[in-house]
This record gives sequence, structure tokens and C-alpha cells, in this order.
Amino acid sequence: MKETKIVYDAVPDNRANTKQGENQVKLPKLSFCILMDLAGLATYALPGLGEWGDMLWAPISGMIFMKTFGGLTGMIGGIANMAEELIPFTDFIPTFTIGYFYTKYQTSKANKHKH
Repeated sequence: MKETKIVYDAVPDNRANTKQGENQVKLPKLSFCILMDLAGLATYALPGLGEWGDMLWAPISGMIFMKTFGGLTGMIGGIANMAEELIPFTDFIPTFTIGYFYTKYQTSKANKHKH
């Protein structure tokens, strides 16, 4: 029996504990991810708020990222998302959308290896 090493857990494998088909990673909607990225830019819509608004939004956004993606992917992405919001002039980086496509890629890659 060949053992595979999982380096990330965007695609957890709990087949021993669940019926087949129940262990599907729930990918967030792309529209939700785009909306969250736009919310990070929204602090610049109000003059003078900019970076101060980001200081309030960064931990909230990081927690939402962690809850949305879960596992190690959510934790690392949540920290990266929070840093992106705190570092001046980096709000243009679409961390939620990147997380969406990363998780989608890892899911499809894992599904190819199952068959």
C-alpha cells in the first residue's frame, strides 16, 4: 500500500470516517471572494480613513479568511491576508480570490490522484 504525504490540508482525506462522497471540500463562491477583496479596498472610499480603516479591517478579514478556507490553508492565508491589509499600499492584492483559485487547484489535483 502506497502512503501519500499531505503537505497542506486544503483537501483533507477522512475517507475512513465518512461515506464516499461526503468528504468534499466546500469551495467558497468566487463572487464571495471577490466581494471580500473589494471590501478590503473600500476603506479607501472614505477620504482620510484609508490605512486607519485597514487596521480595523485586517484582523476581521484574516478571521473571515480562516473560517472560509479552514485548515492550514485558512491559517496561512488568513495571516497573509491580515498582513496584506496592514502593510500600506498592498490592498490591491486579491488574497481571497487567490485563495479561491489555490483551493480549487488543490482540490482538482487531489481528485485526479484519487482516480
